[in-house]
This record gives sequence, C-alpha cells and structure tokens, in this order.
Amino acid sequence: MARACHDATRGVVANDNVALEDSAVKITSVLFVCMGNICRSPTAEAVMRHKLQQAGLHGLVMVDSAGTHAWHAGSPPDHRSMQHAARRGYDLSALRAREVVEADFERFDLILAMDWDNLALLEERCPDARRRKLGRLTEFCRRHESPVVPDPYAGGAQGFEEVLDGMEDACDGLLERISRQTPAR
Repeated sequence: MARACHDATRGVVANDNVALEDSAVKITSVLFVCMGNICRSPTAEAVMRHKLQQAGLHGLVMVDSAGTHAWHAGSPPDHRSMQHAARRGYDLSALRAREVVEADFERFDLILAMDWDNLALLEERCPDARRRKLGRLTEFCRRHESPVVPDPYAGGAQGFEEVLDGMEDACDGLLERISRQTPAR
C-alpha cells in the first residue's frame, strides 16, 4: 500500500514507490544519493556495505553512492564524515564522489535520496518508467522520525553523529527488507 508523504515547507508530495512497498520486488542493487556525494551518501554506502557484510549478504547486493551535482566529482568523502564513520567501524577511504548518470536509473533497483530536494532532482532526471525505483532513505527508518537525512556539511560534530544514527537505523530497516527476499544460507 502506497503512502503519500508531504513536506509542508516545500509543497512537495512524494508517493512511496513500488520497490519500497512490494516485497515481491527483489532488491539486488541500491544507490544512495545526496547533493555532492561527500557526506551523507558515501556514509550510507559504507554503513550498508558493512551491514550486508555482517549479515553474510555482501555478494548479493550491489551498493553505490552518487550526488545530484558534480561539484566534488573524483574527491574523497569529507574528512569529518570519514572520521566519524571510522569511529563506528565504517571505512569510507576508498570512495570517490561522482554524479548520478542516466544509466543509474536502469542499473539500480532502488535509488534512495537523502532529502526532498535531491529526490525532486532525481525525479526530474528519471525516465517515467523508472520512477518506482526512487525514494528516500528515511522511509526505511524504524526509530528516527525525520523525513530527511539532514546535511551535516555546514555544521559541527553533532550533525555527523546524528547522520550516522539515522543511517544505521535506516540501513537496518533496508537490510531487514533485503533479508526477507533472501533465502537462508
């Protein structure tokens, strides 16, 4: 059953998509997307890879990240993201920023934006036939109630910790969804 989510500050309405709601839709690839691909989306990629590894599912699901803008293409993640993630056991050191490309809409089963603005940019670029793949990472949260993953870039250490808290929650929810589709090994 699809739910409509509304961001009153922007007048944006987004419907939960088929890939998020329908357990018959198998998720074998996930793309995490933020604006520059240096803070939130690479952190989500590293957290999800770690959780898949721990669950013994790392070879079954392809995980990547990208940005809606190419400002930082080829750059490593923000040093603060790497430091805070490393304290929790997540390694971002090999990741490099890239921009979302048209082929991503075909290649990935699920494309998860960090916030409404990036979701809107993805919706503008995405072919209509692929829109069911789009959603927000926070739709998988079980404890956190924020509809978005806030951008920690201009803030302090607490912002990076809050991002990690929300991502761990959302990635646990996403892992639960993926685990339901995967036969026990």
